[in-house]
Amino acid sequence: MDLKFARTDITAKPKKVELEKIEAAVEKEDSVIFYFDRENSHKDLLELQDHFEAKGKSFYMSEVKYGLSDSEYMYQVHIIR
Repeated sequence: MDLKFARTDITAKPKKVELEKIEAAVEKEDSVIFYFDRENSHKDLLELQDHFEAKGKSFYMSEVKYGLSDSEYMYQVHIIR
């Protein structure tokens, strides 16, 4: 699974993240919100959802628009222990 965090600058490339780092953050906190880039496939995000739900976590995902263009969005993922 190849996941990328949301860009912090329009011209920057998104940073890749490993599943282990996401898991570590979820174990550390009771509730974690991540923002993933639009370059992530919806299929990969659904696999991430299945992964955490199999571990008994609650997983909420939505698209967040930050501009008027159809390509100006990111995914917001909220994982609760």
